[in-house]
Amino acid sequence: MKVVILCGGKGTRIREMTEDMPKSLISIGGYPIVWHIMKIYYSFGFNDFILPIGYKGHQIKEYFFHDKWKNSDCIFDNTGSKFSIKLLREPEKWRITFIDTGEDTMTGSRIERIQPYIEEDEFMLTYGDGIANVDINALLKYHRSKNKIATMTGVISRSPYGMLQVNDGIAYEFAEKPETGQIQNGGFFVMNKEIFNYINDDEGKCVFEEEPLVKLVKDRQLAVYLHKGIWASIDTYKDYVSICQNWKEIRNKLY
Repeated sequence: MKVVILCGGKGTRIREMTEDMPKSLISIGGYPIVWHIMKIYYSFGFNDFILPIGYKGHQIKEYFFHDKWKNSDCIFDNTGSKFSIKLLREPEKWRITFIDTGEDTMTGSRIERIQPYIEEDEFMLTYGDGIANVDINALLKYHRSKNKIATMTGVISRSPYGMLQVNDGIAYEFAEKPETGQIQNGGFFVMNKEIFNYINDDEGKCVFEEEPLVKLVKDRQLAVYLHKGIWASIDTYKDYVSICQNWKEIRNKLY
């Protein structure tokens, strides 16, 4: 089964870090966030990836072309007649298809443009800036049990602010960033190929989170798999700092 990771956007809300690199290459714990996402899927046995690239996409290609020796202890041997490199760590055995979907293309249009590379009836999809310890096998099983076109991983939304309960002008309760009770898009989708019927490329301007998802909901074709574990997304520099500060704890629960 193919795993599609959207990693072509410019990351304008974290411009201080994406001026010279695509957002999905932002490093956490010495590896790009897209690498961590791939490791999550890889830990469940999924190793066939499609990366719809765009903004500075050549850098993503370059990273993975050099990944084997960059991320492994190795021996450079130039003592004989031939130069050789011996890796001291077994590299990840994954297959990556890089598809240039355009620098300014929106999410829905990027998905539409990888349609020719989806051969199976189902595929997985996520964003290139979010991590979670989602049980991928349980997600897939849930998707099949619901018999819908798409399944989205939902996470309980938290308020970005501390909230007060006030009575007669006096605060009687305070909660720092409490849960709102609302469920937000946590990425980590499973989809059937029928999803392409919901996407109108429209010259690269189709936003997947707008018309396609809205129509799926209207048609009652979007299932929601509730995830209550680790979930984090790098949307702003503040998000990045928060993940880095808690990385050791997060990393141990990811894969």
